[in-house]
Amino acid sequence: MLTYSFANTGSDSMYEYLYKCIRNDITQGKIKAGEKLPSKRTFAKNLGISVITVENAYGQLLAEGYIYSMPKRGFYVSDLSSATMEKKKVRKEQLTLTGGATSYFADFSSNQTDSEIFPFTIWSKTVREVLNDNQKQLMINPPCGGILELRQAIARYLKEFRAMQVEPEQIIIGAGTEYLHGLLIQLLGNHRIYGVENPGYHKIARIYENMKVEYAKISLDKEGISVRELEEKRVDVIHTSPSHHFPTGIVMPVSRRYELLGWAAKSPDHYIIEDDYDSELRLTGKPFPTLQSIDVSDRVIYMNTFTKTLASTVRISYMVLPPTLTEIFYQKLSFYSCTVSNFEQYTLAKFMENGSFEKHINRLRNYYQTKRDAILQVFQKEPLGKYVTIREEGAGVHFLMQIHTEKSEGEIVTEAKGKGIKLAPLSHYFDGKEEGNFENMYVINYSSVDLTNIEKAAQILYRLL
Repeated sequence: MLTYSFANTGSDSMYEYLYKCIRNDITQGKIKAGEKLPSKRTFAKNLGISVITVENAYGQLLAEGYIYSMPKRGFYVSDLSSATMEKKKVRKEQLTLTGGATSYFADFSSNQTDSEIFPFTIWSKTVREVLNDNQKQLMINPPCGGILELRQAIARYLKEFRAMQVEPEQIIIGAGTEYLHGLLIQLLGNHRIYGVENPGYHKIARIYENMKVEYAKISLDKEGISVRELEEKRVDVIHTSPSHHFPTGIVMPVSRRYELLGWAAKSPDHYIIEDDYDSELRLTGKPFPTLQSIDVSDRVIYMNTFTKTLASTVRISYMVLPPTLTEIFYQKLSFYSCTVSNFEQYTLAKFMENGSFEKHINRLRNYYQTKRDAILQVFQKEPLGKYVTIREEGAGVHFLMQIHTEKSEGEIVTEAKGKGIKLAPLSHYFDGKEEGNFENMYVINYSSVDLTNIEKAAQILYRLL
């Protein structure tokens, strides 16, 4: 006869506790498949509890398939395959093993934000102000495009710092650019051919693959996206980052920008998705004008995010639609709810309105410029300096570093990994034979690298060479 103690049931009711005891014995094999359970009345008497408690416990086990009943014969334990239980265990162990991240003391591939640069004090003060001043608005569901205050703040910012004349209604707020790309595909249609840069940001291509749309990879030359190739591959919508291309760092000159806009104006099906990646973090000179600001045909969809300027964990992005597409968006997609919470939207709006965002951007530029200069100084001095060439260091939080060595790229990456340094080869961002021309060229993202580790990293890289 089964026996359980009810001295410590915790927060469970009597029947829940009994149900869990029997379930655990079944899953652990203490009660075998096909074994008959005691009758409700006999079991209740033996345990000193009510029949209804046993009945409810059996009822739950029956509902979940742990036991089955036979008319006039009682309850029996179901055959839960031991192979199935074993498989679940193995799978859990595998997930645990593969889920752990390798630890690096210098990760030059990470785009995480350094915690010391986030304005925690000002942000928390702004949050308190929002909680005090906007209690009623915080409880009202935002429009599909986001709260008006934030869209107005972004429109003012774009006018003052990017020379863009846009209405707040053209701005659509979303939790990350991946989500916004999903909306764009629904807006523009999955019958179009979408273009991605090669080399480029792999995630865009993966989004197109998962959304089941046709896409083409478009090569870059020294001035950016190839317009000739856009025409050859009959692309309708091209995603490009002209102000600071990732990963090459190319800045598209004005002549190529007008050539690209001319391509877009040729057909009502052509659109440019301008990803203004890292534009606020140009460290030398003024930011280049956006494609959107010089577009006269309303063919540019501007996209930007606060993940670089605030934190990689702040999932607030936005896109600016041309007026015609804005109307279609509200007709077709206004049933979608905004994916960014009111709390974050009102906080960011106030953060921008009171000038805190502009001050933070200025501080951020100074911080990253100092950090970049310190890293370049270490990497370019002897003895490592004679083995490396630095390129495209003028914008954003990454640059290119070519290593001159007889060792293969694979050897360098593997040996560096073994010493706690993670390198991201430029070739990994290509799809095709072009990657061979960039052997031992590395994308050095320094946003989250600890400066105190740079000397050690340089020494290790030198020894590897």
